[in-house]
Amino acid sequence: METLTKKSASANRSSDPKPPIQKRLNGIWDRMKQQKYLYLMSLPFVAWVFVFNYLPLWGWTMAFQNYKPARSFGDQQWVGFKHFVELFSDDRFYLVLRNTLAMSLMGLVVGFIVPIFFAILLNEMKGMFFKRAVQTVSYLPHFVSWVVVAGIITKMLSTDGGIINDLLVGLNIIDQPIQFMAKGNLFWYIVTASDMWKETGWNAIIYLAAITGIDNELYEASRVDGANRWRQMWHITLPGIRTTISVLFIMSIGHLISIGFEKQFLLGNSLVTDYSEVLDLYALNYGLNMGRFSYGTAIGIFNSVVSIILLFTANGLFKKFTKESIM
Repeated sequence: METLTKKSASANRSSDPKPPIQKRLNGIWDRMKQQKYLYLMSLPFVAWVFVFNYLPLWGWTMAFQNYKPARSFGDQQWVGFKHFVELFSDDRFYLVLRNTLAMSLMGLVVGFIVPIFFAILLNEMKGMFFKRAVQTVSYLPHFVSWVVVAGIITKMLSTDGGIINDLLVGLNIIDQPIQFMAKGNLFWYIVTASDMWKETGWNAIIYLAAITGIDNELYEASRVDGANRWRQMWHITLPGIRTTISVLFIMSIGHLISIGFEKQFLLGNSLVTDYSEVLDLYALNYGLNMGRFSYGTAIGIFNSVVSIILLFTANGLFKKFTKESIM
């Protein structure tokens, strides 16, 4: 009887299900084996991200040192948070932060809304040839270098033969040509408008792809019910691409203070420095032009940390109120 009891207990133990963690790990491993070729194809991209995105993070240690290129890593003088204290004590930093946030918010509002409605407009066009032509023309500026774009904008706004000034003077809107590129209060608008012209067509591609995924039967049913184009856009098209809009908006929030410096560097000049200098340009001036590598690294860390905080905050808010998120 005792032997039968032991055998029964042993059988029960052997039939116990695996721990949840072990089952989950086995499931992950099985899926990886099934998709091994996809993982092999992704290895070069993973290596690229590691080498160019994660490996350079060791350089963040410079922000806590009085870094001198001639010294080895072990001989550097550690100064703690000295450079961060100096950064937050610099009045220039807050001026630069203001410029960065102002241009980012203007670009976010204009550069995010315009591509959505441009994509809807393209989708509503009936003539296929004209639709393709408009798409192609709108995509082309994306592939033009900012160096070329800055030259075009500068020439158009010039007081000497600039088409904008000639047009305004010819229409008697102004008496004398305006020096647009020398007025700081106009610089943000110039950058926003040039960025919108350059990127609207390209940014609309994703929304166009999302719109094509909407079931045509919804539009047919709405037409039967008497809905016009406006009603279809408001009640079918926009809700149909809501997930795409949410994801791209969250990612845009993450780049709110990481706007680069190309536009500001190429379109700016000494007369509008108080309006054109942004965080990335501020870091470039201190880190490379002045040789203050540690201070420039501190600026870069501030930029990265704030971007991560903004990304997670935006993702959390969207997940809470709209049930949409990227993670």
